[in-house]
Amino acid sequence: MIYIYNTLNKKKEKFKTIQKKLVKMYVCGITMYDVCHIGHGRTFVVFDMINRYLRYSGYDLIYVRNITDINDKIIKISLKKNTEFTNIVLKMQDKMNQDLKLLKVLKPNFEPKVTNHIDEIIDLIKVLIKNGNAYISKCGDVMFSVNSDPNYGILSKQNLEKLCNKNSFYSLKNKRNNLDFVLWKITKKKNEPKWLSPWGYGRPGWHIECSAMSTKILGNYFDIHGGGMDLIFPHHENEISQSICANKSSYAKYWIHVGMVRIKCKKMSKSLKNFITIKEILRKYNPEVIRYFFLSKHYRKSVNYNEKYLIQSKSSLERLYSCIDGIKCVKTEKTDFRKKFFDAMNDDFNTPKAFSILFDIVRKINIIKNYDKRKVGKLAFELKYLANILGIMHENPKNILQYNKKIKNGKSKFIELMIEQRKKARIKKQWEKADDIRNKLKLMGIILEDIKDNTTWKEL
Repeated sequence: MIYIYNTLNKKKEKFKTIQKKLVKMYVCGITMYDVCHIGHGRTFVVFDMINRYLRYSGYDLIYVRNITDINDKIIKISLKKNTEFTNIVLKMQDKMNQDLKLLKVLKPNFEPKVTNHIDEIIDLIKVLIKNGNAYISKCGDVMFSVNSDPNYGILSKQNLEKLCNKNSFYSLKNKRNNLDFVLWKITKKKNEPKWLSPWGYGRPGWHIECSAMSTKILGNYFDIHGGGMDLIFPHHENEISQSICANKSSYAKYWIHVGMVRIKCKKMSKSLKNFITIKEILRKYNPEVIRYFFLSKHYRKSVNYNEKYLIQSKSSLERLYSCIDGIKCVKTEKTDFRKKFFDAMNDDFNTPKAFSILFDIVRKINIIKNYDKRKVGKLAFELKYLANILGIMHENPKNILQYNKKIKNGKSKFIELMIEQRKKARIKKQWEKADDIRNKLKLMGIILEDIKDNTTWKEL
């Protein structure tokens, strides 16, 4: 029996699907204005692990992960580059797909885009207005009325009075309550993308998009809704409120949230300019090392990005592969190790505990390696079988060990290239660019030392 920590009720609960052996799962994807950083990567890998494990456990899945392909940031970049917003989205989506393929993240069953569901969004807003949950503001925007929902705050358990006071500096000229949020944003600018609605030309607000797409594909009531921990409030709180008010039914049964990736105790984010892209980290480490790193801590806990943890993950993965190098796997039935592994995973997807079971198998193999080849072959099969559930150990041991050596050589070339770019920036007196390169390398565990006209580097 699987138990899942449900953010909605703040406790572990027995996992019971709405329909027998069918799991309907919706996960919030990313906004396509830039490439994915490793914070996004961890969220995608965690839900890929959940997707894989539920399938291994005998469930059928309908897995939906959306794409936000229209918002202010996308529009701003498209105007700056003098190109259609769709070109920005397609380029970023292609880069995301490349990153996730390397990380062995399986594709979802559905990957809806906001701009393909404008009609559903408009219909949902109409219902909210009809039910008295939304109103048209003085500026023409359609707003959701938080006061119309007596259960608002059910997910985050926030003190709404304090939140209102905290946000009291915001103008109320277009709102009845400081916590009210936009469902439809009116725009009259000629050079911005917009769609015709009963309230005028405009585009949807962020929160209404996921409600429309999830219920369109999965129905009004489905099993799992997930995303990063930072989405609990306001995004998922607002989703729950508007969905229940519109459909007069429950929304998602289980809410799963993934801990943040942090750098120096701060959340990794593009706004703070302290992020490392998936592409950058893949220059230094094998994709399976990154995956191991993401899953080495329980999904609900934050992960601190530090080179030493990645080096530890690399060593751990090499230990797993080295153990079965040259061993012929022999298919086996269930073992005690498999039971312990599934017991760990059934306990809210406890991947750290599951990894410890894998290393129990490694220790057993090393003990009997020289005198019971058939049993060793069975244990090697079991090790690979269980590791595959976590999305690792899909490679030939020799290939992965050689790949790590190749990555090490490529890493040196990348660092030298960055040093050369920094040198050119300094010659042109582009001090901010030069500092950005130095800081980026520092985040990756590389320290630069300037000695006269020469720059050397070393690893932390």
